[in-house]
Amino acid sequence: MATYDLEEQEQLDEIKVWWKQHGNLLINVLTGAAVIVIAWQGWNWYQRNQSAQAANVFNVLQNAAQDKDTQRLKAASGELVEKFGGTTYASLGALTTAKAMIDAGDAKTGKLQLQWVVEHGKDELRDLARLRLAAVLLDEKAYDQALQQFDGTVSPSFAARFADNRGDVLSAQGKKAEAVTAYQAALAKLDESGRQGNGGWEGQSHAVYRELVQQKLDALGGAK
Repeated sequence: MATYDLEEQEQLDEIKVWWKQHGNLLINVLTGAAVIVIAWQGWNWYQRNQSAQAANVFNVLQNAAQDKDTQRLKAASGELVEKFGGTTYASLGALTTAKAMIDAGDAKTGKLQLQWVVEHGKDELRDLARLRLAAVLLDEKAYDQALQQFDGTVSPSFAARFADNRGDVLSAQGKKAEAVTAYQAALAKLDESGRQGNGGWEGQSHAVYRELVQQKLDALGGAK
């Protein structure tokens, strides 16, 4: 029995020595892990809370757009950008506001909204804003600024639209050869995506759009 007690005491002494050497490190590691878990949970809660609040403001914005209440519309859009700029709702709100303001004849405000999405939006929403801004600039005959919207990378789903709209700007500038090249690029992208399509309504819409681009190309004498 004494032997057992001695072995037990030796083990206890070893534990004490180990704890003296490594205890602080272990506590720091465990504390750090706990802080990370708590921070992650807190961040997720914050994100969910931000998204929920942004959704409420976006709902107000949509109602204002339907009512054509431009003051309430701009106020809601401003709140989304200022308080919830990191959410998708901010970009959606700016796009909605831009359309409403342009329809109301306030192209200046509309362009500012689109520019915000170009600078702060992500992926397809950013590309959509670039297309819409280019269209507004084309109407204003600001051709060089419109062409700048097509610079840089673009999401595959917008590649054909970008090439097509680039062709529209170049055609308006009288740059026939460059416009033909752009339209041909758009058709190539459409054909590529068409081979990956599933038919149905989407396939019919794709065919109609392709025919429209083909007509633009034919009008310039660029048909193959």
